[in-house]
Amino acid sequence: MRWSELDQQTCSMARTVAVIGDRWTLMILRDCFLRVRRFEDFQARLGITRPLLASRLKKLVDAAVLAKVPYQERPLRHEYRLTPKGLDLYPVVMAIVHWGDAHLAGRKGRPLIHTHDLCGKDFDPVMVCSHCAEPVLARQVRVRPGPGAAEPARLPAGTPAPVRAAARARRVAS
Repeated sequence: MRWSELDQQTCSMARTVAVIGDRWTLMILRDCFLRVRRFEDFQARLGITRPLLASRLKKLVDAAVLAKVPYQERPLRHEYRLTPKGLDLYPVVMAIVHWGDAHLAGRKGRPLIHTHDLCGKDFDPVMVCSHCAEPVLARQVRVRPGPGAAEPARLPAGTPAPVRAAARARRVAS
């Protein structure tokens, strides 16, 4: 699989990585969620070159993750705002932050504390089941091919035998 072909894969992870999967894009998204919006502010915070920053912002605008919105007429200047599609990346960014807080924060602890405005409490992000609201842990999840899956024979190694058998049965029936 080539880096330039990730967006063509029948894999949600690969398609997502094609949009947000480099360090500068993730840092730009972090800053967006910290309410940074202007080119100069991104550049000052990140220390990134202007051409590289412009390239990453354009990619995020083209993917409809950010919207380029004018904030000044003369001279014309724009800021970058998260779209609804971009706001949907919040759990992804928070999961990365939480992992860093848990495993890389060091002796002083986490650099930022997140407080939930509705209850006023500091929180750690957790992933919960959309049906029962219980926390979801990796060892408690099974996968099976969905309607957009690639041909069933390409299921990942380690896919449980019943899932493989069901995929084989669908292939034979079609």
